[in-house]
Amino acid sequence: MSRAFTPKVVTGNALIEGDAVWLTADDRWTRRIEEAELIEDEAHGQVRLLFGDSQTDVVVGVYLADAKAGQDGPEPVHFREAFRTRGPSNYAHGKKVDQKYV
Repeated sequence: MSRAFTPKVVTGNALIEGDAVWLTADDRWTRRIEEAELIEDEAHGQVRLLFGDSQTDVVVGVYLADAKAGQDGPEPVHFREAFRTRGPSNYAHGKKVDQKYV
């Protein structure tokens, strides 16, 4: 018996900078998970994943990550994804300045 589909976001890494990025409903890549499209349908998730995979000039390592609806938009469910939202760990810059998921 297969498991029920859980909400997801499409994520990967920006090709040039290496930052974690998420796919928005209007086909943009954002560095803020809160702006990502929360996918609640498995078939739609596969279509969005295929779209993300086709963006090889922009992102690499595209995959579906578990997420949940939060007050400000999607939020990570697992530690790995929460860690990715913090940005590079070598010094405080970009997303790391906000420290939302510490």
